Amino acid sequence: MKLKHWLHLSPFIPHPSALIMREWIALNMTPGVGPRAAAKLLERFGSAEAVFGATRAELESLRLRPEAVESIRAREFFDKATEEIEHARSLGVDILLLDDGVYPALLREIFDPPITLYVKGAWSECLEKPCVAMVGSRRCSTYGQNVATLLARDLAERGVTIISGLARGIDAAAHRGALEAKGRTVAVMGTGLDQVYPRDHKKLVDEILAQGGALVSEFPLETPPAPQNFPYRNRVISGLSLGVVLVEAAENSGSLITARLAMEQNREVFAVPGNITSRNSFGTNYLIKGAGAKLVQQWQDIISEMPQEIAAQLLPPEPKKIKGRLVEQLQLVPADLTTSEHSVFMLLSTDESAHIDQLAETTQLSIPELTGALLGLEMRELIRQLPGKCFIRKL
Repeated sequence: MKLKHWLHLSPFIPHPSALIMREWIALNMTPGVGPRAAAKLLERFGSAEAVFGATRAELESLRLRPEAVESIRAREFFDKATEEIEHARSLGVDILLLDDGVYPALLREIFDPPITLYVKGAWSECLEKPCVAMVGSRRCSTYGQNVATLLARDLAERGVTIISGLARGIDAAAHRGALEAKGRTVAVMGTGLDQVYPRDHKKLVDEILAQGGALVSEFPLETPPAPQNFPYRNRVISGLSLGVVLVEAAENSGSLITARLAMEQNREVFAVPGNITSRNSFGTNYLIKGAGAKLVQQWQDIISEMPQEIAAQLLPPEPKKIKGRLVEQLQLVPADLTTSEHSVFMLLSTDESAHIDQLAETTQLSIPELTGALLGLEMRELIRQLPGKCFIRKL
């Protein structure tokens, strides 16, 4: 694993005063001052307060846009920043500053971290846990949706926080998988936290917050879903995470941007292989074949690449040996199987395989229901497929 100090936090610094916060927010609102320009200003002057005390010549020496220089000199956004603080408080939104001790440590490590971060919900508890991002195509297949849900559920069951972008398709499936496991998930938004996009995910947002999850955005309140916001959003998704899992991505998918950013940020990149004839598999298969992404078939493939202390806690212990033979542990029926999964699981044994046609006839499940149940059981390593579409229960 590339990240060695995944939970290294700076010494706690008390939350900044509203006056100091105002200057950071005003700098974040200044036209022409994006994350990189802000980083340059902070490196030169040391703090947001010092930026607003700089002379015109000092600002111009950093080759800022003229409108940015004028805005900073006029302290144009001070009043709006004060209103922003009050508005955030009324919505239960916290605003984190890059230089305070509660800012996420992993995100601070990236090349261009947001100088202000808007958060809502149990963000501290979520980000203290190991975090894995899961992204992919908005127009995903049933296979991709099922895989994202199952992987997210399996990881969340083991205490991993699932981070995604609240988009349709794979993102939504990842959030819902974590919720199904009664786990935590964080939605990183390309809008202000008071703007839900897409709108039909308002219920999903409510469920995330109700179940101890969180919302995160670098954008001021009332920021609409402008297309240029989402590439910026992607670097925050990967920046908050130990690794990024890609589940389905077409050739020009925005999810490939997230994978590239993760690599630049020294994060692990994982990809779920797909059908070679499917356009949605181009990105994931390419990452595995040519970009060094690690192939994922089950949740253990992801956990095994985490720092050793995390992997040791989350991976199951190795089977014990007695007199040269493995001790066979009694395999109980998992309590959280769906009705379809339970029906199929109970028909299978460890010593005799069953053909898919036999399972369909006995369970009376439709083919989509049956294949979904079989996929779910395979992903959880409860069964395995043999040649000829036969299935057997694992020991």
